Amino acid sequence: MTDSDDTLLPISALQHLLYCERQCALIHLEQVWEENRLTAEGAILHERAHGGPDEHRAGVHITRGLAVRSLALQLTGQCDVVEFHLRAGASPPRGLNPLTMDTISHVVPVEYKRGRPKSHQADEVQLCAQALCLEEMLGCRIEIGYLYYGQRRQRTEIAFTDALRISTSEAAARLRVLMTSGQTPPPFYDSGKCDDCSLIEACMPRIDRRSNGAARWFADAVNHSLKE
Repeated sequence: MTDSDDTLLPISALQHLLYCERQCALIHLEQVWEENRLTAEGAILHERAHGGPDEHRAGVHITRGLAVRSLALQLTGQCDVVEFHLRAGASPPRGLNPLTMDTISHVVPVEYKRGRPKSHQADEVQLCAQALCLEEMLGCRIEIGYLYYGQRRQRTEIAFTDALRISTSEAAARLRVLMTSGQTPPPFYDSGKCDDCSLIEACMPRIDRRSNGAARWFADAVNHSLKE
């Protein structure tokens, strides 16, 4: 990691962006956060995934809570689990015998989620972003990763196709535009998303924007008078 990491954006923001741009802005621009049962369960699952030391199992070295970054995508974050599959005959890292790319056959990131697979690609994009960070840092190609869903208690394999890589790069660019703009998008109520969102009270998506017309007119009038 370098000093330039101060300008990088969190990988986790991609998941928020693709779920709801207003939610993303509230969290990452306005620093608004509220817990509910779903977010608490997700935090516990991530803590369990990150907990414990690195370990080695049958030719696979497992690292937890690995910090990653991509200067190309301008992203930084932390992988829940990264599996380094060793080449046949390679010794596991210990003491003065470090893990090197010469001893690794392939790398597999694993992201833990509390729920189940979703209809949108937010989870897949977040995992792909981790893979792209690892590729840039390690100088390798990563073909697949896994999403572990707590409700199903099993992994879902995700192939890092060209289409998913493009979607991830585009999402990173959209995130940069949103954060640079400094503007929070207006609310829009979607029962499939809003009812489960921990920020529903702060967001107030059910408020009819037309009812804010007088308040908005007054604010615009005050701003105009201050500029004169």
